[in-house]
Amino acid sequence: MRISFFRFLLTSLWLMVAFLATNLQNRNTVLAEAPPEVSQLVNGKQINVSKSEFGVRIVDSQGKANFFPTTKVPLKKGDAYGWRMTLQNYQGKVKWREVLRLPKAPETWATPEKDENFSLSADGSTAITTRTQTVKNGVIENYWKIAPGDPLGKHRIEVYVDDRLISIFEFETVEF
Repeated sequence: MRISFFRFLLTSLWLMVAFLATNLQNRNTVLAEAPPEVSQLVNGKQINVSKSEFGVRIVDSQGKANFFPTTKVPLKKGDAYGWRMTLQNYQGKVKWREVLRLPKAPETWATPEKDENFSLSADGSTAITTRTQTVKNGVIENYWKIAPGDPLGKHRIEVYVDDRLISIFEFETVEF
């Protein structure tokens, strides 16, 4: 009886240590959802990120956009994937930069905004978008529409506000 209890105690302790070590190692990585509580000054205003999430945005038959947090993105044409962040008590504009890294270049790149700052790496697998966005209901966000020729595999998005990294999203695109 004592040996069983001792084994149980050691196993429990081992699992807790492994869990804590994994969480400490990945503190700056956001998978589907995380409340990072990032705080910084932008244009003299304090920015507090109270919620940061990545997922799929699907528009239903009534035209309503629904957001589903996930780290697995089915490549279904017309759907979109992306991130959104809730800023606490912030009004006005925020300048952010997004670095999207794909496992390989897609067949084509397209952006909906003609006036945004957009650039590609030499191999076409990394896109950098810079945008100034008005905060709406405390939220800033960006989405990429899924198109034929988008690559399967592991992706990564880094989001910067005023050249400070505030979130990292890692996800995988999979067959629909």
